[in-house]
Amino acid sequence: MADAPYSGPGLPPQTPEGAQAIEARVREALEICRPYLEADRGGIELVRITADSTAELRFTGECGSCSLSKMTLRAGVERVVMQYAPEIRRVESVP
Repeated sequence: MADAPYSGPGLPPQTPEGAQAIEARVREALEICRPYLEADRGGIELVRITADSTAELRFTGECGSCSLSKMTLRAGVERVVMQYAPEIRRVESVP
């Protein structure tokens, strides 16, 4: 049996199953963050995971126009996402 290509943390997944598993873990991380955002009448959604392992997220509701959303992304959401899915190299907010 041949060894599968290395697809450890920081590298794009090599199989569709790997990509689905990473996406599922990112979505699980967002579920952890969601109640805190909803408390301020906001939300967050996964837009996509790029080929360079960037999770693109969209803030919704009040969070979409909040001046502190960048801080929320870096100090809160990004940490949880990277804890649940260490393959993700960056987390970015998109409109």
